[in-house]
Amino acid sequence: MGLFSRILGNADEVNLEAINEEFAPILADDESIQIGYKVIRDLFIFTNKRIILIDKQGLTAKKVEYLSIPYRSITCFCIETNGHFDLDSELKIWISGRENPITKELKRGTDIVGIQKTIANFVF
Repeated sequence: MGLFSRILGNADEVNLEAINEEFAPILADDESIQIGYKVIRDLFIFTNKRIILIDKQGLTAKKVEYLSIPYRSITCFCIETNGHFDLDSELKIWISGRENPITKELKRGTDIVGIQKTIANFVF
């Protein structure tokens, strides 16, 4: 089911040790990664200061875009839990200056309430 979920674009939680080592060069001195999720090759990482969306592009994924969203720029966010027929949860984040939210689908079993709590703790 893991490969099938990835093909559909669902997110899997990633090992913190692995992403801490990989992304240490782009973190601020007093910044730490709290949780991270992977969608196929892309990642979204929650640190104690911001959300980092990592978009690996091209066939070789050598070109990478890093979108940093400081928690103070989040104007609204919501979670949608899964149901009987809709197996995926959804996270939507509205950013000041953007009309449409950033939307991420999360597979069944992902701690969507924990993600919501993480965002809430940093935003509020």
